[in-house]
Amino acid sequence: MANQPLRSMTGFARARRPLGDGELVVSVKTLNHRALDVHVHAPSVADPFENAVRGLVKSRLTRGHVEVRIALPPATMNGRAVALNRTLLEEYLGAFRQAAKEHDLDAQPDLNAALRIPGMFGEAESAELPAGTEATMLAALGGALDELNQFREREGAEIAMEMRGHNARVGAAAEQMEGIRSSAQEVFQNRLAERLNDLLKGAQIDPQRLAQEAAMLAERSDIGEELARLKIHSAQLGALLDAGGETGKKVDFLLQEMNRETNTILSKTSGAGEIGLKVTELALSAKAAIEKIREQSLNLE
Repeated sequence: MANQPLRSMTGFARARRPLGDGELVVSVKTLNHRALDVHVHAPSVADPFENAVRGLVKSRLTRGHVEVRIALPPATMNGRAVALNRTLLEEYLGAFRQAAKEHDLDAQPDLNAALRIPGMFGEAESAELPAGTEATMLAALGGALDELNQFREREGAEIAMEMRGHNARVGAAAEQMEGIRSSAQEVFQNRLAERLNDLLKGAQIDPQRLAQEAAMLAERSDIGEELARLKIHSAQLGALLDAGGETGKKVDFLLQEMNRETNTILSKTSGAGEIGLKVTELALSAKAAIEKIREQSLNLE
């Protein structure tokens, strides 16, 4: 299976198509979100097409907060985008004149004020969209989604490049810690044996038993398994980025595991002297790089 492009979850695109005597405009804006959250903003006359719009979006996008805005040309609605609520206007004018008469006021209603009353205007109920409106709308939406995904793929490639750089630092830190660990085993064992002798304060104990206890303590403080898993997870992360596609959730899981391994390394090497300080410095560097990867991964689809 061929590698798929990585995509970010943020982007914007707009497409226009001729419709009737005007132009239909569709814009799509996407933001970060854990799931696919689609919001459609369109004139109510386009309500019959909303399911088709949502279906097309879901076929092209898998994650993110998506805002689809559809603007229809006024000419598609019998030459007018809105209709005057004449009943409400007549009621307002009648109430105004009645109040003026009852209070003996010489006043005339202000038409500008009347037209600002909520509900005075609405979409024309008799509006009819021309044949082919749905096909034109979906074609415009498809074009906008294509442009959006091209933008998101370019941004996704840039994000992946940064993530690979941070991941390389994690791998390099793990290799350096592995080198220190290999040369430090004997040092750890001797130091633990010295500490045991200090604790016993001259008490009689079998030297062989002492050596066994020191070896067991050294094994418990060994970071070999953690380093092995850290390197495996780092390699898996690189493979995920190379494979592309929908990787956001998988990357998040791997980063949790990598973070857990570095925390364990830090706890095991605490108080281990100069060698422990070197390992701690490298583990903290790896932890910082993992956090940088996590920040970038939040924007991946």
